[in-house]
Amino acid sequence: MNRRRLRVVYSGQVQGVGFRYTVKSLTPGYEVAGTIRNLPEGGVELVAEGAEDELKAFQQAVRDSGLGGLIRHEDEYWNEARGGFRGFEIVS
Repeated sequence: MNRRRLRVVYSGQVQGVGFRYTVKSLTPGYEVAGTIRNLPEGGVELVAEGAEDELKAFQQAVRDSGLGGLIRHEDEYWNEARGGFRGFEIVS
C-alpha cells in the first residue's frame, strides 16, 4: 500500500466550536493516523497519513459531518508518508 501524508489547514469559524473533537470522533471509521491542532492565527491544521483514497474519504467525511458550514477555506498539501504517528490525537 502506498501511504501518503495529507496536511489540511482549515480557515473559517473553526476554533471554539468543537471542530477538533468532531474530526477526532470520525477517525475510527477510517484507517488514518495523525494529529489535529489549533493554529495561532485562528485556523486548524490536520495532518494525517494513510492510503490516499482513505485520506480523501476522511477529508470528505469532515466536510459532511456538519463542519462544512464552518469551513471557509481548505488549503491541502500532499506528500509521501513519513510515519511516526500512533493513532489520531488532538495536540496543542
